[in-house]
Amino acid sequence: MSVLEEYEVKSEGIAASVTITRGKEDYVPLYSLQVKKISGPTAAYLEDVKNELLKKVTIGTKELTDMQALEGLKGDIKRSALGLLKATLPNESEEEYGFMASRIVQEMLGLGDLEFFLSDDWLEEICVNRAAAPVWVYHRKYGWVKTNIVIRDEAQVRNYAAAIARKVGRQITMQSPLLDASIVTGDRVNATLSPVSLLGNTMTIRKFARKPWSMTDMLKNGTISYETGAFLWLCMQYEMNMLIAGGTGSGKTSFLNVLSAFIPPSQRLVSIEQTHEIKPPDHLQWVPMVVREATGEGKGEISMLDLMVNALRMRPDRIIVGEVRRAEEAEVLFEAMHTGHSVYATLHAETARETMKRLTHAPIDIPPVVLGALHLIVVMYRDRRAGKRRLFEVVELLPGEDKEPVTRTLFRWKPYKDKIAEEETSVRVLENLKTFTGMDEKEIAKSLAEKEDILRWLVKKDINSVDETGRIIADYYADPEAMLAKIRKK
Repeated sequence: MSVLEEYEVKSEGIAASVTITRGKEDYVPLYSLQVKKISGPTAAYLEDVKNELLKKVTIGTKELTDMQALEGLKGDIKRSALGLLKATLPNESEEEYGFMASRIVQEMLGLGDLEFFLSDDWLEEICVNRAAAPVWVYHRKYGWVKTNIVIRDEAQVRNYAAAIARKVGRQITMQSPLLDASIVTGDRVNATLSPVSLLGNTMTIRKFARKPWSMTDMLKNGTISYETGAFLWLCMQYEMNMLIAGGTGSGKTSFLNVLSAFIPPSQRLVSIEQTHEIKPPDHLQWVPMVVREATGEGKGEISMLDLMVNALRMRPDRIIVGEVRRAEEAEVLFEAMHTGHSVYATLHAETARETMKRLTHAPIDIPPVVLGALHLIVVMYRDRRAGKRRLFEVVELLPGEDKEPVTRTLFRWKPYKDKIAEEETSVRVLENLKTFTGMDEKEIAKSLAEKEDILRWLVKKDINSVDETGRIIADYYADPEAMLAKIRKK
């Protein structure tokens, strides 16, 4: 048995140790979570304390849907729990009282031991496949790993799923055995009840990054090159329409979020998503909108299409669409492009060519000539074997009369070198810049060089938050010479 890694995670102030190991006969690594044990009698006593607190504490919709209110509620419950514990269980240490109170909070407002997984920034997915079976997690470094945590019975899995449903004003029952929801932390939860899932009740939690990826992060880990970053920055600055394509988990939305830092602060941004994931810099004028599922009676649904049509009436300069899935959504998306809005969206497709096929064939099936409004397709790729994400290709679309646009591959990832290289020189983007900004080729090259210098400086200074990156870019827009003088100092 070899130890791959050891580290610590904390949830509600409770520390737990994580050890990742792999045996000679193991097909996948084992993720062992070790947290202080509670004896049987103590666990039964804490259950009584929890029931007593439920009689005294009011948990309303606001506390379940607002992060600040939830944190306040956690504090209230912890204080009340400490009072009850000290009154009924004397002679314990302050550390022990704090530990028991925190465990009560985890059970009352959280998911028990699963809360430690939610606090581990190395994890992307948490999967409960059934009770009495190990919970599986997706680790950024090791891929799918099996854990030592087991949910005790199917009733507990169902209780966790029902608690999540209540937090979003939904229900999961035998009549409605499927749940897909975003919780207050931004994490996305899918749950199913048996017998829809044959072996038992399930839960799949896709974690929302607590710290969104920044351009600095992606440059440092090789997801994108400096040259490609500078080029896409220029395209964002001058309102080129883009689709970000890629497979599941390839980083499409994360990359779109990174690009949002390049939007000038003088413009109005509206984002439309199925699940809230986009988080642009806080200085932007930004209106986020998310869909609303129908109630149990089939009423009150607000679809992506509804929001896209409404967004066009909000005088946006830029529109971000989380993911295009249907023909009507694609039609409105391209109509927005044709009417002068700068639009960005994601789409499930492995290559630029596949992206165009998906758009022009059923079920989306838009006319090929309409694609001419789209300037660029950026494709993201996830190398599961090596555990890394890369920008796979940047493709420019050259519109033709009454036919599908011709494509030019401007940048492409070379897997054998793990390098993103320039393939062809841009035609359309450069012509647009010359036509609508008055810049000549020399000035465009100078702008790209400036942007590359700033990106290198961001990495050198390890400025890796979306907000701080966005502020530096806004400073550059306001006074390019002052910002360049600052970064070029020795």
